[in-house]
Amino acid sequence: MTALDDAPGASQFLTGLFAPVHDELDVNELPVTGTIPPQLRGVYMRNGANPQFAPLGRYHWFDGDGMVHAIYLDGGRARYKNRWVETPALRHERAAGHSLFGGLLNIQFPPAELLAECGVLKNAANTNIIRHAGKLLGLWEGGWPCEITRELDTVGLHDYDGRLAGAMTAHPKWCPETGELMFFGYAPFGGPPHLRYHVADRDGRLVHSTVIDLPRAVMMHDFLTTRHHSLVFDLPATFDMTGEGMWQPRHGARIGVLPRHGDGADIRWFEIDPCFVFHFLNAWEDEGTIVAYGGRMPGIDLDFEARRSDDAGPSAQPGAGMAKWTIDLVAGTCREELIDDHPQAFPRLHDDLLGLRHRYGYAATTTAGTDALYSDALIRFDLDTETTLVVPFGAGTVLGEPVFAPDPDGSWETDGWIMVYATDRATERTDLCILDARDLSAGPVARIHLPRRVPAGFHGNWMAD
Repeated sequence: MTALDDAPGASQFLTGLFAPVHDELDVNELPVTGTIPPQLRGVYMRNGANPQFAPLGRYHWFDGDGMVHAIYLDGGRARYKNRWVETPALRHERAAGHSLFGGLLNIQFPPAELLAECGVLKNAANTNIIRHAGKLLGLWEGGWPCEITRELDTVGLHDYDGRLAGAMTAHPKWCPETGELMFFGYAPFGGPPHLRYHVADRDGRLVHSTVIDLPRAVMMHDFLTTRHHSLVFDLPATFDMTGEGMWQPRHGARIGVLPRHGDGADIRWFEIDPCFVFHFLNAWEDEGTIVAYGGRMPGIDLDFEARRSDDAGPSAQPGAGMAKWTIDLVAGTCREELIDDHPQAFPRLHDDLLGLRHRYGYAATTTAGTDALYSDALIRFDLDTETTLVVPFGAGTVLGEPVFAPDPDGSWETDGWIMVYATDRATERTDLCILDARDLSAGPVARIHLPRRVPAGFHGNWMAD
């Protein structure tokens, strides 16, 4: 294996807290400071980019092979396990002993015999891990999901019995009332169609698909659902091969509102100011009005390394923060406002309230006022009062995505715990911190000390037994 730090594609995302780990562990009886709530019985899984082989050229954080890190909790005890998601592309690379695919900053064709099976870009299955209809799916927005087991063994690609055309977003939305899973897939190159929308029923059967017409290929990372609608955001992050660049605000921006089981022709568009949103918090509807929340940025440049390391990232620029869009379906209008200007990343909520009215949301933020790539605090949004609570972890700590784990005996929105990875920048050791959502300011009730650093990564979920 080529040394990653000596590779021609070496970058900040192959070093420090982003550097991949090279082995797969299974460790029981992890040391704990504090007490793990006994009600927490299940597994917290988090996915992220972890390249096994040196890149062929410039490396982008989104390129790396998926690796799932799992913490199994039972009776106040904890076990850690990590495994690569062995996608078809990674399997071919393992057989060859080196990388075969380019990446977002270095697009190149793999060997011809792999094109039909794997495509031009490797499906890394590295962005999220969800559970639906009894299946665990590793997600990457450029291809099909990859199914794994609870013990992290790879089953294989999942195409909904051949019914899924095109890719699947890494951010599907589950309906807590019907058990349905709503998702979309966009085509970054080629097309049309540039966008497809789907619904799978509670048993995991793909029951509805439709094409949504877009004038051009755009990057669409996330979307929103309500009780009766789905919202897609057509934002001017365009996959442009003519040299103009990705960010093209002259194309404008708009929100499309589609009935949950509607056809593409049923969509209604609402114009908004140009912006980009990686991640949304939630949306709900009430008497002809839809209210939506998301992490607004004034623009996007996917080449993160084009910025100096001390530059403020897009999440710390004017016009960035938690945005609120109020859509009046009767009047045909949309009003946008910024309810909080903290730099923030990875907004989450109590998932039993997805698509429904709720009060609180959670995200990672920074007390230093710079890029949320290095978040050192949690932030709780109170959507009723439009105020925030910031819980700092210290400037030497980098936090991941805060995930809500409900108390099975609870009945209120805050009955549960926030789980978040916290990595010490000096020692490069990672803890899984558990905070009581009813009293976040008290800090962690438990710190589970992991046997190794978990690289800075993306998304995951708590899956209760």
